[in-house]
Amino acid sequence: PEKDLGGFKRVSVGLSGLGFATVTELTLASGRRADIVALAPDGSLWIVEIKSSIDDFRTDTKWPDYRLHCDRLFFAIPDHVPAEIMPEDAGLILADAYGAAILREPGEHRLPAATRKAMLLRFAHTCRRQIDDGLA
Repeated sequence: PEKDLGGFKRVSVGLSGLGFATVTELTLASGRRADIVALAPDGSLWIVEIKSSIDDFRTDTKWPDYRLHCDRLFFAIPDHVPAEIMPEDAGLILADAYGAAILREPGEHRLPAATRKAMLLRFAHTCRRQIDDGLA
């Protein structure tokens, strides 16, 4: 399924407004690619998976792996995707034409120290690469 590129931008801008640094399309140690990884002001790492349709969510079997790489996992959806199909234990962000708003906070599952270090290094290198490529 096609990703909603506007959703990427709205979520990234919304999180930036809350003091987060964000990168898009970060490749995880598992080889999977997270839509958005956000570094919170307190140092916690969030992964936001953008879902543009019901089919996009139902055909994606990769997202459970993302929990191994973040302290908090969120789904970002447009208003035409029903919130009730999203996992209850994940956070929920509504990304509409006006911006993005956190509708539900997820539980926190703190990363082990070695995984946190590896993710922070991946985050930094991805950030640098996106700046060099003019994407940030």
